[in-house]
Amino acid sequence: MKSPKRRFVAGALALTLVAAACGSDDAADTNTETEAPAETDEASETDEASETESSASASGTLIGAGASSQAAGMQGWQAGFQAANPDATVEYDPIGSGGGRETFLSGGSDFAGSDAALKDDEFEMSKERCAGDLGAINLPHYISPIAIPYNLPSIEGSTVKLTPELIAGIFANEITNWTDPAIAEVNPDIEFPDLAVNPVHRSDDSGTTENFTDYMAQAAPDIWTFGAIEPWDVDGPGGGEGAPQTSGVVAAVAAGEGSIGYADASQIGDLPAAAVGVAGEFVEFSPEAAGRIVDASERTGGRSEFDFAIEVNRTPETADSYPIALVSYHIVCLQYEDQETVDLVKAFMTYVGSEQGQADGAAAAGSAPISDEVRSEILVSLDQITAAG
Repeated sequence: MKSPKRRFVAGALALTLVAAACGSDDAADTNTETEAPAETDEASETDEASETESSASASGTLIGAGASSQAAGMQGWQAGFQAANPDATVEYDPIGSGGGRETFLSGGSDFAGSDAALKDDEFEMSKERCAGDLGAINLPHYISPIAIPYNLPSIEGSTVKLTPELIAGIFANEITNWTDPAIAEVNPDIEFPDLAVNPVHRSDDSGTTENFTDYMAQAAPDIWTFGAIEPWDVDGPGGGEGAPQTSGVVAAVAAGEGSIGYADASQIGDLPAAAVGVAGEFVEFSPEAAGRIVDASERTGGRSEFDFAIEVNRTPETADSYPIALVSYHIVCLQYEDQETVDLVKAFMTYVGSEQGQADGAAAAGSAPISDEVRSEILVSLDQITAAG
């Protein structure tokens, strides 16, 4: 099975993107093998032409499904893209990362949104789902801090500080009351209530869970011994309260005094969130601090040179980064069966990664924009998407 269950009719593209391509040395190397300055400039101009290329109005319907963390950002992208292309529609079902990848791999959507990159077996499956045999690639278009919201009305106005060990201890069910001496030690100015800790986790397959547990596995491996997991109830420690999707976790924390959870920071509303221990200090979440941790991380490699899965470094040596960052991807085929779908996928994904698209997403969700270097490299990947045959 190679084609999606739904067909799309796309005209030539008309989106004139305003993002300025800042060709990095890496991007230039991708386009030229010589070190001559003139040819490096030529490669940079090629990148700029790719990003600012204008085409006729995009039309048709593009179907996506996946990460609920992207829901707010996706609303901004849908509005921005469809305003420039009134004959185009982008539909997105925020069913969760696992469900989004499953829908994409079964042919039910053109792209997936996922807070976790394709796993090795899923990548192999993508070679069957996509046209040709090149499979799918991961494009990191959405970067956002994962907040740790809590519900402790009696200490309203105070910010709870949590070290990696405390976070891991709470979610591994080793710290069960807010009066635990370990919590009091790092929060000497807060009088905590004698109240049971209720850790709330995602009950569905969640890339947010994978990012959060990856943080605990890297930062407190002696306490969080379960590794980076996606289905909490299958692979996690048990206990606590499960809730589906980001909205479910936020609602459960808000409803239960003593509760604490993890969720995309853009969606926690008025709930307070913990400051996280980093390099001997405590850092509150912000898009800028989350973006810095991603820029300092490396691509995983091992698949297509155009794949952009990232191995996030959760243990920075300086306190200017927020280590619980969510890197959310758009997963697309390198080959589709028809040119119409190729054109529509490339148009939307180029817009999402542009400066304007990132600004629209940030305005809607408070996310961190991708860097110019990452944008330039993603453009190279998008240029490789073609129609089979």
